[in-house]
Amino acid sequence: MWRRIGTLALLGLFLGGCAGKEEIGGSVQNMEETSSEEPVTLDWYVNFSWFTTPWGENAVSKKITQDTGVNINFITPKGNETEKFNALISSDTLPDIITLGWWEPQIDEMIEQGMVYALNELADEYDPYFWEVTTKQVCDWYTREDGNIYCYPNSSYLAEDYEKYDNIGSNQTFLVRKDIYEAIGSPDITTPEGFMEAVRKAAEMFPEVDGQPLIPIGAHAFTFKGCDSFDQFLQNFLAVPYERDGKYYDRYTDEEYIRWLKVFRQLGEEGYLKEDIFIDQRTQMEEKIEKGLYFCMLYQRTDLDVQQKIRYKNDPNSVYIAVDGPKNSRGDDYVLPGTGISGWTVTLISKNCQNPDRAIELFSYLISEEGQKAIYLGVEGVTYDMVDGEPIIKEDVLELLNTDRKEYDRIYGGDDAYWMFQNNVMQLKWNPPLSAPLGQMAQWTYPYTHYLEQYTVDLDVNSKLGYADMKIKELWGGVLPRLLLAPSEEEFDRIFAEYVEKREELGFAQVMEEKTKEMIKIKEKLGLD
Repeated sequence: MWRRIGTLALLGLFLGGCAGKEEIGGSVQNMEETSSEEPVTLDWYVNFSWFTTPWGENAVSKKITQDTGVNINFITPKGNETEKFNALISSDTLPDIITLGWWEPQIDEMIEQGMVYALNELADEYDPYFWEVTTKQVCDWYTREDGNIYCYPNSSYLAEDYEKYDNIGSNQTFLVRKDIYEAIGSPDITTPEGFMEAVRKAAEMFPEVDGQPLIPIGAHAFTFKGCDSFDQFLQNFLAVPYERDGKYYDRYTDEEYIRWLKVFRQLGEEGYLKEDIFIDQRTQMEEKIEKGLYFCMLYQRTDLDVQQKIRYKNDPNSVYIAVDGPKNSRGDDYVLPGTGISGWTVTLISKNCQNPDRAIELFSYLISEEGQKAIYLGVEGVTYDMVDGEPIIKEDVLELLNTDRKEYDRIYGGDDAYWMFQNNVMQLKWNPPLSAPLGQMAQWTYPYTHYLEQYTVDLDVNSKLGYADMKIKELWGGVLPRLLLAPSEEEFDRIFAEYVEKREELGFAQVMEEKTKEMIKIKEKLGLD
C-alpha cells in the first residue's frame, strides 16, 4: 500500500521498505510501501445521477486500492439529485465521503449542523502529508470563518495559471452538427437574422435524422433555477458584463440578452423549440446527442465527450463542432469563463465515516502527483510507458479512449474517469495532443476564455439575503420557459415585466447591494483590481 512515514508514525504503525518493480502479466507493476493497516471500504456519494463508472474492475481503481488499501463503493442518486441528497441529510445517513457541486446550498447546511469533519483537523491528527500536496491558495479560499476547511475542490485554477498557459479552455461552446451545418452552406449565425435563417433551413432540409425528428435547438436541462444554455451561457456569448460602474450588474435585464431571448421566443412560436428540451434530463440528452438529433446547441463540450467519440467512430463528418454563435449587436468577442479557484465539485468527509483517518489519507493520495498520474495517465506499463522521462500513452489505449470511452473506462479507468480530485493544471504537463473528435471544440474556446472567479458570488442561503437570492433564482426558473414559449412578443414583455416586479418584492435591490459587497471582498481576497 501507498503510505507516508509521517502518517504511519502518527498511527503508531511499523513501516516497511519499498519493494522493487515486478513483472506481472507482461506489465510493470510498482509495488509501493506497505503497512499493517487493514483494507477498508468507504461509501462515496457522488451527487450526479449521470456518474456510472464502477470501482474495482478497471486498472486504475485496482491500483488505487492496492496503493491505499481503500476500496470504494460509489453511490449515486437515481432521479432528482436534490431530493435524494436532502433525504440523506434529513435522515442523518450521509455516506462516508460526499462529492457535489461547490455551489450547492447543502454544503453550508452540513457544516452548520456539524455533519462533516474539518479536513485540517483530520490532516493534523492523522495525515500531515495533506498539507504537502494541497495548494495553499485553495486551502485559504476554502477556509471558513471558524478557521476550518471542510471540503477540497477538483479542477481549481488560479489567476496566474491563465497567464502561464495558453491552452486553458472554457467548457461553454456553441455547437452545430457538422454535416448539417455544411449542407446548409456553413452560414454566419452570429446575428439574429442569420441564426434564425440557419435554424429554419436546417429543419427544412433535415426534418428527420435516421428516421427520427430533428431537434433544431438543443440545450442543457431546465432546472428549478433556469437553464444554463438560455441564461448564463447565452449572456456570456453576448459578452454581457458582470459589473458596471463598480457594482454587480443585473445581466438578466441587459438589452442584448433580452434581444436574443426574443429571437429564441420567435423560433419557439414557429415550432423550432421542441418539447424535448424542456423536459429531458442529461441521460435523455446524451442518448439524443449520440444519435445526432440536435442541429445546434449552447452546451458544455465536455458533457458530450462519450457521445462525440461514438459519432466520430461511426461517421467523422457527423460530429458536433464549435462555431461562432450568437453575438451582441456590436460584434464583441465572447467572454467565456474558465474554471476559477472554486473549481467544479468539492468533496467532504461525513462524521458518519468510521475511518476518517483512511479517508483523509485517500484524499492526500488522490491530490498528490502520484495520485494524479493514476487518475489521468493510468497505470505505467498498462496504459502508458515512460519514454525519455515522458509518459507516452500506448497507441491501442489511446485509440480506445478516442473511439469508445465506455469501454476505455471499463478496462482502464484513466483520463479522469474518477474526476473528484482531478487537477487540470498539474495534468497539463502530461496532456497528449488533442484528439480529433474533441480537440476542435476545446481549441475554439481558447481565445475567449477568461478568469472570472471574482464574479462568482453565492450568498449563504441560511442568511436573509441568501434566502431572498434563492427565491429570486427559483422565480427565474419558472419564468424562463414561459418567456421562451410565449405566443407573442407582447406576452413576452408582460411576463418579463411581471418577473422584474416580483423579484423587487423579494428584495432584489438589497441582494444586488450585498453581491456588490461580496464581489469587492472576493477581488481583495484574490488580489484582483
